[in-house]
Amino acid sequence: MTVWSRLRIAWQLCWATGRGLTLVQVGLTLIGGFLASAVTWATKFMMDGLAEHGPARQPMIAVSVLAVAGLIGACEPRVAEYVRAEPNRRAYLLMNDRLFTAVGEFQGLERFEDPRLLDRIRSAQQSTSNAVAPATTGLFSAVRDLVSLAGLLATVYLLAPAMALILVLSAVPVFFAQLSLSRRFAGMLDTMSASSRRQFQLSALNSDVRAVKEIRLFGLVDFFRERVLSAIVATNHAQRDLDRRQLRVQATLAALGSVIGAGGLAWAVYAASRERLSIGDVSAFVTAVAATQAALSGLVTKISGAHRGLLQLEHYVRVVNMPPDRPAPALPAILPTLTSGIELVDLWFRYDESQPWVLRGLDARITCGESVALVGRNGAGKSTLIKLLCRFYEPERGAIRWDGVDIRDVPITELRRRLGVLFQDFMEYDLTVAENIGIGELSALSDRDRIARAAAEAGVSEKIETLPHGYDTMLSRIFFKETDKKDAKHGVTLSGGQWQRIAIARTLMRDDRELLILDEPGSGLDAEAEHRIHRRLEAHRTGRTSVLVSHRLGAVRDADRILVLDEGRIAEEGTHASLMALNGQYAHMFTLQAEGYATAGTG
Repeated sequence: MTVWSRLRIAWQLCWATGRGLTLVQVGLTLIGGFLASAVTWATKFMMDGLAEHGPARQPMIAVSVLAVAGLIGACEPRVAEYVRAEPNRRAYLLMNDRLFTAVGEFQGLERFEDPRLLDRIRSAQQSTSNAVAPATTGLFSAVRDLVSLAGLLATVYLLAPAMALILVLSAVPVFFAQLSLSRRFAGMLDTMSASSRRQFQLSALNSDVRAVKEIRLFGLVDFFRERVLSAIVATNHAQRDLDRRQLRVQATLAALGSVIGAGGLAWAVYAASRERLSIGDVSAFVTAVAATQAALSGLVTKISGAHRGLLQLEHYVRVVNMPPDRPAPALPAILPTLTSGIELVDLWFRYDESQPWVLRGLDARITCGESVALVGRNGAGKSTLIKLLCRFYEPERGAIRWDGVDIRDVPITELRRRLGVLFQDFMEYDLTVAENIGIGELSALSDRDRIARAAAEAGVSEKIETLPHGYDTMLSRIFFKETDKKDAKHGVTLSGGQWQRIAIARTLMRDDRELLILDEPGSGLDAEAEHRIHRRLEAHRTGRTSVLVSHRLGAVRDADRILVLDEGRIAEEGTHASLMALNGQYAHMFTLQAEGYATAGTG
């Protein structure tokens, strides 16, 4: 991105936060910029009038101008500070809205597995707070100093043209040095982004209740502490190097300014002694030179800060302008109501070109109204197939057809609206019970009767009734509701099995969907609870098109059809009875599990 394109984006961002506020900022910028010149010339006329002992009119006009300038100078910074703060708040809100929306539109999982993109997203998130002020209102401050500088340099030029040229030339090398530091700073942020993200994640482990158990049990506190400290040391080293460079540049500017200021003062005194300058001229010259140096220093610093903010803003711009990872079809097809079935045709898939194939020409059919179970060894492709059905990934070859329509030809949101899915790695949200269940169907989030029915069907309603606030109980020890902030025991934590039932209830909120997918719905439950939940789900799945994945083969024996995956293909299919009679892979796995349960029972 060029500097001009970044400036255009910053201006568009300012304009989007409020045209009125932006125009007020422009007005304040111009007023503040001309203020120093007005004070300088008013001081000159006042001093000349007093020195010449002429009519009192000229000094009094000058005093009036100084009084007005003083009043404006006292009020303008406070007003400008307020006017700057409001656009910054609005820009922060707007940028986060756009960023959250942009990332939320990533439909697949591939981008969330790219560490470079994750670093860019993190940098974009940081830029919404760190870069918004320098890149927006900071530019107005820079323009203010530029306007002030132009007026002051004009004053110096009228009195001593050579001095004006010296002042400008003295700022050029410092200006480019500051820009170089800005680039180094942005580069350091890019380099340290992965390290900072790693540091944050490792630090969070020390207070993550899910990790605390193993960290304490295995004595990993010092191990992770060393990792965190190493990341901090590396970050500190890079920042220290940049601070030293910054110090050298600023010290050079200060020393150069002092030399130039002293030289200019000496010349002004010499010129006044030769009557080439009046007392007012000397006063104006000294004031203008000092103000010019201050404006130059401020301008260089603010341009540097704005440049740094614009460089950081680039991450935000790139993320919000990323093309869709699942582009809408040019001629979208209508997804029909499922009446025939879903066909899986010659599916080939691998997660990366360097990795082996997970699916190798898989062919299968899920008939409408049929209960299908997927079984197989770990890595056989069961969970991968579910992700393809949800279009979290796309097959490299082959197709998935819904009543004859390729699901890639329909809007992805329409496909997912037809699905009810329970993932094995379900989420435990820091929300209330009702919200944890209700978000399965946002349109029914306030429908307590429907939420209660889903909870009852998932076998968790009795547990919910024992919680302090029932369905309004916060399932978190991290956050609390406003009404509970004085209660030390504001939140409740659930067991893994109870959370699994909550997740099942969340899925059952979408009980009117055309395809129900359940990935290991009983993995976190004890044997008795698992048996009960599978009986409930079996009744729920009757007459519905559903796919059940389970390692516990006793849970799938009542499925209408069982598909056995092996090395990315369907190795066997049939009912439990027919597969047992086949005496193949399924029969072998089922017999091993049955023997294990029998042995455990005997022991």
